[in-house]
Amino acid sequence: MSTRIGILSDTHGFIHADIIKLINQCDIAIHAGDIIDEQTLQALKPKQKLIAIQGNNDAHITHLNLVEKLSFPSGEIIIEHGHEHGHQQPSHDSLRAAYPNAKIIIYGHTHKQVIDKEKTPWVINPGAAGQVRNHGGAKCFVLEVGHSQKWKISTYVFN
Repeated sequence: MSTRIGILSDTHGFIHADIIKLINQCDIAIHAGDIIDEQTLQALKPKQKLIAIQGNNDAHITHLNLVEKLSFPSGEIIIEHGHEHGHQQPSHDSLRAAYPNAKIIIYGHTHKQVIDKEKTPWVINPGAAGQVRNHGGAKCFVLEVGHSQKWKISTYVFN
């Protein structure tokens, strides 16, 4: 049995309707920051729980943390916005050095979808799930976490 995790970021007050539908079919939803309008999170209703962190534009959402951790028997997921690891392009080496024991580090900030599996931990960015600088469409991931070490990332792009 696996856990399906919907991963999104950089909504800036708007989440594409198809992403909402996809995320709400998942067990867990992760929002990697730059939410802007907290009411947009109310549309996300995953089966088990929603995890959201502050991005560099979310200081007004004071109840959210800057970093969150999600643990499974087969590995740990770290979520942070990434802006403190390089303003324009967060450094994957810096993220890996900060969280060497993670299996996956999720960040946002750049609005660009990235899957870096060259080293462990993997460093991934779901891209922008809203309308702002989405580089050709709203994007997100679905991560399937199983009891084995094999985790699967599926990419989604909606126009």
